[in-house]
Amino acid sequence: MRQNATRSIAASLVLVVAAALAVFTAAGGTAAAFPVQIEHKFGVTVIPEEPKRVVTVGFSEQDPVLALDVKPVAVREWFGGYPYAVWPWAQDALGDATPEVLVMPFGELDFEKIAALRPDLIVATHSGITEREYATLSRIAPTLAQPGEYPDFGVPWQVQTRLIGRALGREELAEQRVAEVEAKIAAARAAHPEFEGATVAWAHPAGQGQYWIVGPNTPPMRFLAALGLELPPALASLIGDRDSGQISGEQIALLDVDVLIFQASSEAERQALEQSPLFRNLRVAREGRTIFFGGSTDVLYGALSFSTVLSLPYAVDHLVPLLAAAIDGDPSTPVPQR
Repeated sequence: MRQNATRSIAASLVLVVAAALAVFTAAGGTAAAFPVQIEHKFGVTVIPEEPKRVVTVGFSEQDPVLALDVKPVAVREWFGGYPYAVWPWAQDALGDATPEVLVMPFGELDFEKIAALRPDLIVATHSGITEREYATLSRIAPTLAQPGEYPDFGVPWQVQTRLIGRALGREELAEQRVAEVEAKIAAARAAHPEFEGATVAWAHPAGQGQYWIVGPNTPPMRFLAALGLELPPALASLIGDRDSGQISGEQIALLDVDVLIFQASSEAERQALEQSPLFRNLRVAREGRTIFFGGSTDVLYGALSFSTVLSLPYAVDHLVPLLAAAIDGDPSTPVPQR
């Protein structure tokens, strides 16, 4: 009788421990997943155990880290100046966490400050770091660089999310997050068959009457392609494998697309374009098919610039209606002013 009772208690304890471990695994990483080896542009990074102090030194990695229910101890400011370098679409995921903000212009990593944070993982998948910078960061902590098959700042958001998911021991959650966002994008595309094959370009002033055009191999343009839109072949050929290309004012006819996205840093810059005789002669201008982004705090501009697992749902909700207004073929329904 006593022996049976002992066996019963032991069995109950096993169940309790198993349940507790299951809860821990669901809430955090999977201990059994470590150590992890990840190949990237500069070699192989070994992550010996589940990271507890994650520092992101790229310009958008805070989003996928937060999407995987991990609160980084420090993040890098890109632009916008939002609290903790976290934009509105990611603030719920941040919760009450207060990561340190690293203000480091491109090419100016503060290695001393990064080391003082005592990270056990440095995420640099959207950073444009050099091999020399990677080597220095790796002496501080295991550092996750971008895959070698993509250009700097050209890693697809799905790849970045999955890569960071592996590094954090949260591969299943990463797959879930990717699937959710892909389904949202696919639903938007299905709801707008008029997007199929429509041409789009994203431009902003380059000074002296010239314009920068965002390239097709960047995350923002890949998102627009996932909706069914495409960069005209002439612009794609001009840009090639680069993340952007430049055209002169005399080439502005290349921007006569079905929908033009234009980043104006100020109202004066916007008015300068709208009042330009060359621009006003384009059909895209005459028919009101230009979507204007405002300054560096424009949330929609930020969402498309980041093009992450957290920002793209916001872009679907707020950009798709503007695209639809531009592409509906009805000049009497211009894009709403923002």
